[in-house]
Amino acid sequence: MFDFFKKKKKVSYDVTNLSLKDLDVGFIFDYDMKSWVVQEAYKYDWGNNNFTSEYKVDSGDEVAFLHISDEGELEISMSKSIRISKIDESIIDEIEKNEKPPRKIHYIEECYYLEEDSAGYFCDLSKETEDWEELVSWEYLNDEATKILTITQWDIRNIEASAGLILKEYQFSNIIPGE
Repeated sequence: MFDFFKKKKKVSYDVTNLSLKDLDVGFIFDYDMKSWVVQEAYKYDWGNNNFTSEYKVDSGDEVAFLHISDEGELEISMSKSIRISKIDESIIDEIEKNEKPPRKIHYIEECYYLEEDSAGYFCDLSKETEDWEELVSWEYLNDEATKILTITQWDIRNIEASAGLILKEYQFSNIIPGE
């Protein structure tokens, strides 16, 4: 009865023409013969008015992170968290010593090359606060630029890694909004 007084979230998308740029918490989309639900939404600020979005998505049997960058054309990747020790046990020591990881990394019998390093800020849009955390991110690609490996440093000892695939927008379908 009192739902009328609740503040409604302003809708800024055309429900007849949804794309990955419209994703938000609760949205559902199809990828790789599975339906995925957006559980959390994140924003990255890389400076110079360069923002990217990331979504924690769940298909029921796996959880992944969908990263979307829109710099004229969409750059899309879907990754899963991995233990950094699975890449190289000495990588954390190298980051602490040199303030950066190596230019080339081997992971699951594949060679990845440093493509980009960026310092920026992260905000979890799913939380009620708008606190931004500093981070440094190193992005690696394989030879064919079909796979991505990312190392993210949040502070001196908090270093995370993820690995996944570079995707195209046509691989996603049936995007529908949440409630």
